[in-house]
Amino acid sequence: MEMHQVRYFLAVAQLLNFTRAAEECNVTQPSLTRAIKQLEAELGGDLFRRERPAAQLTELGQRMHPLLKQCFEAAAGARLLASSFRSGEVGALRVALTHSIDLALLIPHLNQIRRQFNRLEFRFLRGSNREVGEFLKKGEAELGIAADIDEAWDRLDVWPLFTESFELVVGDGHRLAGRSSIELDDLRSEQLLSRTFCEHSHRISASLREHGIEHGHEISSERDLIELVEADIGVAMVPHTSPLPEKLTRAAVAGLDARRTVSLYGVAGRQRTAVANAVMRMLRGADWREIAG
Repeated sequence: MEMHQVRYFLAVAQLLNFTRAAEECNVTQPSLTRAIKQLEAELGGDLFRRERPAAQLTELGQRMHPLLKQCFEAAAGARLLASSFRSGEVGALRVALTHSIDLALLIPHLNQIRRQFNRLEFRFLRGSNREVGEFLKKGEAELGIAADIDEAWDRLDVWPLFTESFELVVGDGHRLAGRSSIELDDLRSEQLLSRTFCEHSHRISASLREHGIEHGHEISSERDLIELVEADIGVAMVPHTSPLPEKLTRAAVAGLDARRTVSLYGVAGRQRTAVANAVMRMLRGADWREIAG
């Protein structure tokens, strides 16, 4: 499989027209058609139904599209990194994250980036979902990572990375500890800690109230929440990717649909540094399934 074949496939999948896709890729239509036929031969089936006036993805094409897109973006990121490395460029990365996003999610990608530049300067900004939107709007950050940004600005680009569930966290000595699943009725007598720094805290509180369950305490930092749960002063609903000490256990809550989608944000039309572009492609091309659970 060649990268130009993947690029041609993605162009046709987006435009649903072989002629326009060839123009977009700056190749002749026979060359594009031949490359896609070679890709179909390698994958063992048709990727498009060649209909008029528009081509349509087959079932195989629909299944292959996210995988080939991920492959292409990862390869583009690698080429960009190699080019920056050869030029000896000094890299700079400015990222804004909401308080509920664990920086550990980025560490493997930051380590990979760090090996590609002679010098690399990081700047991480923390804030509420509204503040992250403002960091991007004012140019203080090139990229943002949040479960939701409270900003209706039409220049914000959004790329969903993964969706994860919220789970109940209790201390290892708690009566609910050790269970893989908790019933909603089990929570009625508990003091629930509300993570007010989380973008979805109000939605979770509202969902619990619909089942007659009220939060008991409002907490404004993850560290305080963990210490309170360890002291058995309350229990909490936290995202699957939130890191927890060994003294705490987590379990799903049956009947409660509490999930969030973590997304990467950028500003459309604004020039980014080579590092930011490379990180953006890495994050979009990463396989988050194991992390998201």
